[in-house]
Amino acid sequence: MIEESPPCRPQDFGKFEIVDRDGAARIGKIHTNHGILTTPTLLPVVNPNILTVEPREMWDKFGFRALITNSYVIWKHEKLREKALEEGVHELLNFPGVIMTDSGTFQSYVYGDVEVGIEEIVEFQRDIGVDIGTMLDVFGRPDMTREEIEAAVDTTANRANASLSSAGEKLLLNGPIQGGTHQDLRAESSSRMAASEVGGRGFSVHPIGGIVPLMETQRYSDLFSVILSSMSALPSDRPVHIFGCGHPLLFPLCIALGADLFDSAAYALFAKDGRILSEEGTHRIDSAVEWPVSSRYLEDYTPREVREMDKKSRTALLARHNLEVTQRELSRCREAIRNGSIWNLAERRSHASPHLRKAFKQVLEAIQDGPEIPSGRRMASIISSTDPVRPSSEPFSEDVSKRPHIIHAGTLLENRWKLPGSWWDGSTGPPSSVVILHGSNPPWRTAYGSVVAEILQDEPKTAIFVKTPLGLIPYSLEDLSPWCRIEGNDDSIPGDPNLKESYIRLDRLSLDKIPLEYRIASDSDIMMKNEIRAWLDRCSTVDRLAVLCGVKPSDGCRITDGMNVRHSKTGRPVNVLSKDRHLFSPRLNDGGISLALEGAKAIHSLMDIQPPLGFSNHQENHLQTHPGIARVTIHSDAIPFVGAGRNVMHGFVIGADEWITVGQPCLVVDENGTLVAHGNSNSTMHEMSVLRKGVAVRIREGALP
Repeated sequence: MIEESPPCRPQDFGKFEIVDRDGAARIGKIHTNHGILTTPTLLPVVNPNILTVEPREMWDKFGFRALITNSYVIWKHEKLREKALEEGVHELLNFPGVIMTDSGTFQSYVYGDVEVGIEEIVEFQRDIGVDIGTMLDVFGRPDMTREEIEAAVDTTANRANASLSSAGEKLLLNGPIQGGTHQDLRAESSSRMAASEVGGRGFSVHPIGGIVPLMETQRYSDLFSVILSSMSALPSDRPVHIFGCGHPLLFPLCIALGADLFDSAAYALFAKDGRILSEEGTHRIDSAVEWPVSSRYLEDYTPREVREMDKKSRTALLARHNLEVTQRELSRCREAIRNGSIWNLAERRSHASPHLRKAFKQVLEAIQDGPEIPSGRRMASIISSTDPVRPSSEPFSEDVSKRPHIIHAGTLLENRWKLPGSWWDGSTGPPSSVVILHGSNPPWRTAYGSVVAEILQDEPKTAIFVKTPLGLIPYSLEDLSPWCRIEGNDDSIPGDPNLKESYIRLDRLSLDKIPLEYRIASDSDIMMKNEIRAWLDRCSTVDRLAVLCGVKPSDGCRITDGMNVRHSKTGRPVNVLSKDRHLFSPRLNDGGISLALEGAKAIHSLMDIQPPLGFSNHQENHLQTHPGIARVTIHSDAIPFVGAGRNVMHGFVIGADEWITVGQPCLVVDENGTLVAHGNSNSTMHEMSVLRKGVAVRIREGALP
């Protein structure tokens, strides 16, 4: 009898939890009867009749905590079926972790119709102790007519409830998404499968099916169009499985778009054919002199020595190499999620294949699609779910301006930044001149401090901007990521300040008719007046509250009236205080802002709208100009804990403002709008409405005694 993984807690069974994220990319946990499965991960395909690598070795030596096998193959093979029913599928495969099974749909694609019934195959998976089973859907081939694809979507959806009923209480079930290459049909399939429910239970995972032919022919543009449109209508509490995808080259972009699970037999099939996997492609060994990619399984052999092995030994060796490379790239992807660089990794991988590069650029183009197109809706949700600021550097590339967090940050800047209402000398009205600083690298406060002092002393009513590789930013936000983190330069050449890729444009600010001057860094030793420095500090605070928190500039000015600032040794604001009360802390690592409890109370006191009770469907309101700081309303049961400083957990949120921004400050309130705590959101409004496990808001301070 094998030693099995301990089951999850009964109350967590079937739940999906997000523990870390970079936009749509997420490190999650699926709670099952055979342990908690961390995603994103790959489930190696295991054929119980042909074991190239033993399942137990996958667990012990490679760290795979889940695998997938075919229940139809087991059902059809008499000896396998009898042993599985008698001892269970985990004993049959000698694997202690999570076992997922397919239903025979792929066999129907390869060989024609299968002989098993809809309820029968689900019941069989349940009876042999499968953790995550699959209903018998209809494979929609890309070469089918639209009418045939429509029938596949409809038939699959019509089978959903019967399959869920047959699954019982202990079998988690896959609800596959079909639809061919038609975006509207993919979205329809997602919507119908996500809504299917029997006895309060729906599908636990949603695989995207019918895509193996696209990968076999490297039709990656169609593949990612399918992935985007399929995800456009799926709830955030359901892991997404890319059926049949197992090449490491495809993992980063799939994960960046929201994929959680993969499965493939590529490790064995490629090995049998004398091919090895790498993070950047596939290599044949038949003419290799040296290894183009390393692993511990190849390091003791030359390619020639491997070619001279008998086929069984060669296949086993190459399969182990392929598994190692697969795990290595998945580890790299998970770490990229943790440090906020998954999109950069996907961008780098796209250059490895012309087909993948074309697909990557098509994904970027989908950013421009409107909400009426499923891929456009999905890209909009990816952008809005991304933390707009982060401390990591930004390597410059031709695609840098299309990274989701940069688009999000730029759109917030464009919509929410306003010119100062008054100037350091107390005057009001529009600026008399505009100055654009250029030619130096960050930190710009150090590079341009003297010239800014000179400019403002000569003409207080001057609007000052910094030219960056991503366009203009106001000098008040000179240390805000991502603009100050780009590993590039502005070419030191003045350019058109109204370039379309710049989020701050002089014509939109009605500054295009005002005298414009370009200035470079100065060796001047002019000291900045205290009045100018205090005014810049206040502008910086008000602008951060407006851009990142949605606070009205007039409210920001009211809160910061009479403020004073404690500076670091390099002259950067560290703490913003008012009458010795700590209000805010400008963050040194990314240029963002953190609230102190007194600052949260001050902002809350100016809120004049009712707290959110429920969840809006209007995602387009995410970028409202100045809606006020976002609030999360929690259930009364959680108030004593959150008020004392504990995190807000999913399942206790009963309402949230749709403009809440992942990673940025928010307020936590009760049903009457009373302040309970403040913190940083860990989720979007949509995620808060469906997730039932994990942290929704990371609390900084409770507001209750």
